[in-house]
Amino acid sequence: MQHDVRLRAAARAIFDACYPSEDWSPVRFEEAERFGTIHYRQAVDAALRARSTLAEAAVAQLELI
Repeated sequence: MQHDVRLRAAARAIFDACYPSEDWSPVRFEEAERFGTIHYRQAVDAALRARSTLAEAAVAQLELI
C-alpha cells in the first residue's frame, strides 16, 4: 500500500479512529501494516470502500453541473 500515499493515509486515519488504544489493537499502525493484522486489513478495506464511494459521489456531482 505504500505506493498509494493517499490510500495509506486514509487507512491510517480509519485505523486510528477505530482502534484508538492498545485496548482495541495490540499494535500500532506501522506494525499492523507490516504484519498484515486483521485490524490493518479492515482499515484498508474501509479506505478502499470510502475511495470508491467518494469517486462515485464526484461523478454524480459532475453530472449535475
